[in-house]
Amino acid sequence: MGKNLFRISWRITNALLVMSVLALLYSAGWEYSVRRYLDGFSDAIVPAGATSEKRVQAILDWMRTGPPRSEETSPTGLAIRDPENTLNYEQLLTVCGTATNAFLNLARSSDLEVRRLLLLSSDQNTKHVVAEVQLNGRWIIVDPTYRVILRNAAGEMLTRDELRNQHTFAEAIARVPGYPAAYSYENYVHVRVNKLPLSGVRLRPILNRVLPGWEEHLNWSLLLERESFFVLILAAIATIVLFLLRQALAWYADRKLKIPRFHLWSHVSRAGAAFFTTPEIK
Repeated sequence: MGKNLFRISWRITNALLVMSVLALLYSAGWEYSVRRYLDGFSDAIVPAGATSEKRVQAILDWMRTGPPRSEETSPTGLAIRDPENTLNYEQLLTVCGTATNAFLNLARSSDLEVRRLLLLSSDQNTKHVVAEVQLNGRWIIVDPTYRVILRNAAGEMLTRDELRNQHTFAEAIARVPGYPAAYSYENYVHVRVNKLPLSGVRLRPILNRVLPGWEEHLNWSLLLERESFFVLILAAIATIVLFLLRQALAWYADRKLKIPRFHLWSHVSRAGAAFFTTPEIK
């Protein structure tokens, strides 16, 4: 790498690093404000000291019979991953994806372990979205669109594997008026990898082979459903990558090119030492 090319790379890397740090600070503030908003919202809905099951039911009750909500003439223009929208607009609380998003955000703020579950049709398209909540060591199914915890005829909460049984599924939906029988559990995923811009690549089989259980071991719902958290993670990754690239370029300049450069940390340490050291009086 020539000196001119190095200087261009050095300046571009430093500029991008500054931008990524600013983006990191902005997104951290954004995520903090979202969490504060959700904490206040959930505190107003969920009784203090309630059991996990009662916390789930309190959120569903609020979704079913809460106060009057705003209505937007054109809801397609709303940011559907913004909690302030999903929690406050009537139209968004009636759509399975955004209703589940609202439930997941409130449940997390109520210290519940939750994740989304996508039910797929035979052609691998999403036909419905529900939530899983970990209660008593089991991932039970909650349907925020219909405001219910799915249960069998004995009133026992059900998991996705139990709902795969056609008889159990029929028992569960019989308790929910108007529940479509098409929302069955033969095929489901947590992440729709075919939505990624990798046309023609069968990414899921590759991930399943290289990283078995990758969908279960990481809570993808928070990353994919909350825009502020997604931006925060991207900014953090960009900052780390650019910092490491800057360190590599600095090493190359010092060891290979032997050209002088501005040593930020040495100047900062010298300035700190000068500021905090008591001068000697002779």
